[in-house]
Amino acid sequence: MKRKLIFAGVLAAVAVAVPANAQVMIEMSEITCKQFAKYDADTQDFVANWMRGYFSAKNNMTVIDSRDVKRNTDKVVRYCRKKPKSFLMEAIQKSVH
Repeated sequence: MKRKLIFAGVLAAVAVAVPANAQVMIEMSEITCKQFAKYDADTQDFVANWMRGYFSAKNNMTVIDSRDVKRNTDKVVRYCRKKPKSFLMEAIQKSVH
């Protein structure tokens, strides 16, 4: 129950933070590293936070260490620079351990 409440709160916060003129639907599994690099800062943050939540839930992780978030983001950015045609989800899976 607590997990659902936290997820709902995060989702609500993210929904409020997305600009009104932003793309309404994003197919997360189809975002390439190149596309991600071209997003504005707000959209990058939105996508990155969604991805963090997705993979945390998938791996049954309930604790987030802010030091890991920064370190993992840097790893993904480095991976994407080397392989801009890769899908972002692939980049996350291969660069974050």
